[in-house]
Amino acid sequence: MNNFLFVAAENDAIPKCKAGGMGDVVRDVPRQISERGDKVHVVVPAYSRLHVDGIFKAHLNFQLRGIDYSAELYEVAPKKDIKNIHHYVIHHPEIEAGDIAHMYHNDPEEPFYTDAIKYFIFCTAISEAIKIGEFGKLDIVHMHDWHTSLLLFLREYDPRYTLLKEIRFVYSIHNLAIQGIRPFENNYSSVKNWFPNIELDIDKLKDYRYQDCINLMSVGIRLADIVHTVSPSYKEDILLPSIPPEFIGGEGLEKDLLKANSEGRLIGILNGCNYSNIRTAKKNNLYTNIITAIFQWLQQESKKYKADFLAHTGEKVVKLLKEPPSFVFSSVARLTEQKFYFFKRSPDILKSILKKLKEINGVYLLLGTGIPEYEELFREISYENDNFIFINGQSEDVIDSIYLETDLYFMPSLFEPCGISQMLAMRNGNPCLVHHTGGLKDTVINLKTGFSFNGDTYDDKIKNMLETVDVALTTFSTDKNAWKQIKSNAKKVKFTWEKSVNQYYTDLYSIKM
Repeated sequence: MNNFLFVAAENDAIPKCKAGGMGDVVRDVPRQISERGDKVHVVVPAYSRLHVDGIFKAHLNFQLRGIDYSAELYEVAPKKDIKNIHHYVIHHPEIEAGDIAHMYHNDPEEPFYTDAIKYFIFCTAISEAIKIGEFGKLDIVHMHDWHTSLLLFLREYDPRYTLLKEIRFVYSIHNLAIQGIRPFENNYSSVKNWFPNIELDIDKLKDYRYQDCINLMSVGIRLADIVHTVSPSYKEDILLPSIPPEFIGGEGLEKDLLKANSEGRLIGILNGCNYSNIRTAKKNNLYTNIITAIFQWLQQESKKYKADFLAHTGEKVVKLLKEPPSFVFSSVARLTEQKFYFFKRSPDILKSILKKLKEINGVYLLLGTGIPEYEELFREISYENDNFIFINGQSEDVIDSIYLETDLYFMPSLFEPCGISQMLAMRNGNPCLVHHTGGLKDTVINLKTGFSFNGDTYDDKIKNMLETVDVALTTFSTDKNAWKQIKSNAKKVKFTWEKSVNQYYTDLYSIKM
């Protein structure tokens, strides 16, 4: 039996510990490993809340900033008990809940200041837990994004944790754009302040652009035994320099990525999707679920500032109960530059899409929360357009209903490491319209399983986006047989975790099947 440790910032196998697709991966891959008879421990930060009702396992004692620290390891109950999988959280008062999904902090003036501190403590505590044998003798440690790469820094440079060199460390990149850059020194949230006794190898650790800083994403790429991207096409994209907004590639880390690739350490494997034991919605319940969610949000103190807008949305949805639209166009996403840059830069493009939808009695349902400027933009457009239903909150019931009842799912992502939403829509036999980038290239085939647009310049992209919307709506309206075939093709495609994890075993874990 092989023994794995998964280390991440989020894990959707436990309640209230998900902000994005990483949480899905950290939930699903251990389940596949368990089916192969191997054992998995999954550990995330407690964020000052997830340890409540957990089972205390150990005090983890170590030094940071030249003083003694003591963190606590708890085993916590998962949403679903699965043999050979154990879920843990690390609690320390300084590992606080942030303002993004009650996990991550948003420090606009000094990015990553607070998060770096919490993940410095988190990773050191995990290193100590491994050292004292809390997870048994480990064969593989699988880390996810920059929040976990400090484990590799400690393995390489801290004499307390040289035993970590006996374990294979795999590093998965979920979003290369978020890199965890912090100063080496002269700052409370700096490497030198938190690890004053470690001799820093500046040349091996420095960011090539900001040479007085460490880049924790690049630390993962440079020091891991194997580096993994969550789709093959995203791997190819990030070997090239970014030329925003026309192309998002390596985001300044191309040198590290090209080196890892030349050494055979960079592997692209497409994420999977669940096709059994899934949470499903009831058919024809979409608008009822939206209204229920809105009533719940209106009772929350934290939503009072947008109560008028929520009431406005509710009024629009009540009308749809009586007179449902003929076509539902939809998106579910965090409101960020990655997901909706095109609309923030060119709001008229969204208005043009709404006009096209109106011609066929169509609506655009967009569910999401995120960057305030994006929320404000979409609220404004919602007030101006009857057929734009902006659901400015988070509800699993509404999300499940959207994936089930949409006619065309829309992902105009500026870049997309893999994407899970398109797989969830396709799982229900609903075509997607996507930007031809990253993992969307690997999952949606134009005019066969969905629709895609691209372009050499920004203007080309938005022009082609509108033309592709036209093609999709025309196909729906005038060629029912072609539309039915695309729906059928979309439903037949299976992106199984079994297939992906088979590749993990051979290419990432170096374990014979």
